[in-house]
Amino acid sequence: MSREPNIIYVGRKLAMNYAMAIITGFSGSNTKEITLKARGQAISTAVDAVEIARHRFMKDLSIGKITIGTEEMPPREGESRSRNVSMMEITLIIP
Repeated sequence: MSREPNIIYVGRKLAMNYAMAIITGFSGSNTKEITLKARGQAISTAVDAVEIARHRFMKDLSIGKITIGTEEMPPREGESRSRNVSMMEITLIIP
């Protein structure tokens, strides 16, 4: 999870780890909404995590909103220009 409540940043871990974070986020408190945020190659991991959580563990979990876009990343060391990276936010809601 992250420092911000109800937000999970998806990175390089396995999709099952993020699926468990979704389940823990909903079961640990009165949370009704959790947002997964992913950039670049982690987008497919985020989608997989949501599908695992929805189909295997929480049948009543639904997708509230999906936001897609592009973020400009600062140049890495040795690069001269910034680069554009795809991003996605998936908001999950439980009734």
